[in-house]
Amino acid sequence: MQLKSALAALAFAIACAAAPALASQEADEEFDEHAALAVSQAAIGREVGNYDLMSSDNTEVDLRQFRGKPLIVSMIYTSCHHFCPMITESLYRAVDGARDVLGEDSFTVVTVGFDTRYDTPKRMAAYSRSRGIDLPGWIFVSASEQAVGELTEDTGFIFQDSPYGYDHLAQVTLIDATGKIYTQVYGTAFEPPALIEPLKDLLFDRNGSLASLDGLLDRIRLFCTVYDPRQDRYKFDYSIFVGLFIGAMILLAIAFVLARNIIRLWRPGTTG
Repeated sequence: MQLKSALAALAFAIACAAAPALASQEADEEFDEHAALAVSQAAIGREVGNYDLMSSDNTEVDLRQFRGKPLIVSMIYTSCHHFCPMITESLYRAVDGARDVLGEDSFTVVTVGFDTRYDTPKRMAAYSRSRGIDLPGWIFVSASEQAVGELTEDTGFIFQDSPYGYDHLAQVTLIDATGKIYTQVYGTAFEPPALIEPLKDLLFDRNGSLASLDGLLDRIRLFCTVYDPRQDRYKFDYSIFVGLFIGAMILLAIAFVLARNIIRLWRPGTTG
C-alpha cells in the first residue's frame, strides 16, 4: 500500500458535468480527499449488504446473487464526460486482461450509477454502449437513493456535489466471494496489475494449504500468471517451474553419483 498522500493524489477525481445533488457532504464544503481516502480504506474487511438494483435491461438485480466468486464494484455517474469514462476505460482494460488468464466466469463486474435522479437504466445502457463495454459478466445498474446511500457507506465511497457535477474518489472496490471488501483500487488510469494481482490472490488462495493437489495447482497458477509490460497483457509463464525442475534433476543426478562413489569407497574389499 502506498502512502496515503500519494493515494489521495492518484484517487481524487473531479466530476465534470453539472447534475442535481445526491451528496454525502454539503455543497459549499471543499472536498477533503484525504478524509475520503481514510473512509475508503476503513471499509476494507467490511461486509457489503444486499441491495436491490435495476440493470440496464430493466432486470432486477440483488447483490446476493454474486456471492461465491469475487465481485468488482465501480461507482460512476453518467453525466460525467471525463473522469468517470476514464475510470471505466481503465477498468475495461484490466477486466479484459483478467478474463483472458483467469476465465470469463471467474468474477463479476457491477458498475453503479450513483446519481439516482439521472442514472436510469436507459442512461446506464447508453453509457455502457458509449464506452464499448462488451465483456461477459459486466452489468450496469441503477439504484434508489436509499440503496446508493447504503452501498456507498458500505464501500467507503465518498462523493459530494460541486459546481461541475460531483467530487469523488476514483475508486474501484474488490469484494471477495463471501461479500467482504478485500481491497480498493484507486486512480482514473490505473494499470491492470493493480486489480488483477488481488484478483489472483482471491481466486488462487495465496494463503491456502499446499497439502492438496488443488492447492498446489492454485499456487502454481498464482505464480505463473504474470504481467508482461511489453505486451500490456497477462500470460502463463511456467519457465520458473521448468527451471526449478531441471535444477532439481541435476542436483538429484549429482547426489546419486556422489552416493554411488561413497558406497564404492567404503565397500569392504574396495581399494583405491
